[in-house]
Amino acid sequence: MSSQVLSDQESHAISAWVRLLRGHAAVRRSLSIQLHADHGLTVNDYEALLVLSRAEGKQRRRIDLAQELQLTASGVTRLLDGLEKHGLVEKGSCASDARVTYAVLTKAGERKLDEAACSHVAAVRALFEERYTADELGTLAELLARLPGGGGDEDCVP
Repeated sequence: MSSQVLSDQESHAISAWVRLLRGHAAVRRSLSIQLHADHGLTVNDYEALLVLSRAEGKQRRRIDLAQELQLTASGVTRLLDGLEKHGLVEKGSCASDARVTYAVLTKAGERKLDEAACSHVAAVRALFEERYTADELGTLAELLARLPGGGGDEDCVP
């Protein structure tokens, strides 16, 4: 492809892809640094706590949590090990199937999420609202919702 001349549509698609990747990496890094400095959490930690807080019984099967967080089984194990070490989640078991394990949000995890939510949401808002108007943010959200995994307002706010 590099030796071929790209059509305008191909060029726009590649440009959008590169900007999405770079923007995502920079924004995630910035928010993660702030979240860690203020609350000792990574973005993945925060997202795991948020998902668990919204789940029925404040628990999810570990395999479902991995899928929702777009992590491998070993990746979610490492993530949950750290959260368990700090008392933010605990392991739960299934009475009907011993092979199934759950990640369960603890009261300490709920408090940590509550503490982190205000400043994290404020940081996200500031980052976007400094760069985009309200109309542009609405359009951006609509456009990104078309991407695989990009839909659903229920995932957006704590």
